[in-house]
Amino acid sequence: MELVSRCLRARDMAYCPYSRFPVGAAVLTADGAIITGCNVENASYGLTVCAERTALQRAVVEGHRRFIAIAVTCDIKDSFVGPCGACRQVLMEFGSDWTIYLTKPDGSYKETSLRELLPHAFGPEHLAKN
Repeated sequence: MELVSRCLRARDMAYCPYSRFPVGAAVLTADGAIITGCNVENASYGLTVCAERTALQRAVVEGHRRFIAIAVTCDIKDSFVGPCGACRQVLMEFGSDWTIYLTKPDGSYKETSLRELLPHAFGPEHLAKN
């Protein structure tokens, strides 16, 4: 699957001199574009940006607002690892219908959904009710 291949390649570009924990992500837009991202760490740890947010922000800069899926990978070989809580919330900003591919370094993946990873989520629709 191309989306998985692209997230694996993005992981190789990670800038992670502090954690040594490279992460790659690839977002599939509604019109079929694939936009990648990797984690970019900072000596001031709180300023580190996750791969998922990097990919999504790049997609937004390129004019995309509707998304279908995201593939995420790291170097952990024996389990599937999902996005952190902050990234799950950022993905929710663009809808709850995401398919998420949790990808191991060997390219095997587990398909899940944002709704499954972030149940009862807070989203933009809650702000409209005020």
